[in-house]
Amino acid sequence: MTLLTLDARWRRFHDETRIGPDGQPFSGIFDIGFDHPDSWRHGPLRGAGTSELQIGEDKLSADLCKLGEDRFVCAMLHLPVRGADESVALAVWVQIPSEAFYAYIDFATGTAPDFPTCESLLVNALPGFGGDVPCTLNEGAEGERPILIAQDGPLKAAQEDGISFDDLLDLYAGCGQDVRPHLMAD
Repeated sequence: MTLLTLDARWRRFHDETRIGPDGQPFSGIFDIGFDHPDSWRHGPLRGAGTSELQIGEDKLSADLCKLGEDRFVCAMLHLPVRGADESVALAVWVQIPSEAFYAYIDFATGTAPDFPTCESLLVNALPGFGGDVPCTLNEGAEGERPILIAQDGPLKAAQEDGISFDDLLDLYAGCGQDVRPHLMAD
C-alpha cells in the first residue's frame, strides 16, 4: 500500500472499471512522447503516413532528427511519483554534438559496442520545467532508447526527489492530456 492510496483521486486514477467523462476507460500512469524537437518546423511525423520525413536536407524519424547543422536523438526521461512505486516516462528530444550523434547511430545499428555518455540539451519545453535544460545522455538498456539525466535545476530535483501527483496531473494537462475531469467525484 502506498501513501497515495489515501487520495481518492489516485484510486480513481487506477480504477480500470471507471469510465471517464469522454466515455473512455482509463487506468493509471501513462507515458508521454514528443513527436519531434520543438525547433522542427516541418510538421509532425505522426499522421504523415511515413516512418521518416525528409524536407530538403532536414530529416526526422521516430528516433533521430537532423535539422540544419543540429543533431537530435529521442531519449527517455523518467520522473518518479512521490508516494507511489511508479514513475512517468517521457520520450523527449535532446540535441547532441555531431560526433555523439553518429556514434549513437553506430551503436544503434550494431557497428559499435557501446554508446559513450555525452552532454546534451533537452529541447522540448516540458510544462513546469521549461526547455533547453542541460542534461547527460546515457546508454539505455539493450534495444531501448538512451536515458536522460538533468544536470541541475528543477528537473534534476524532480528526477531525484520525484513529483507530486498534482505535478503529474499538471504535466499531463500541459502536454494536452488533461485527465483531471476523469478524477472528479462520482
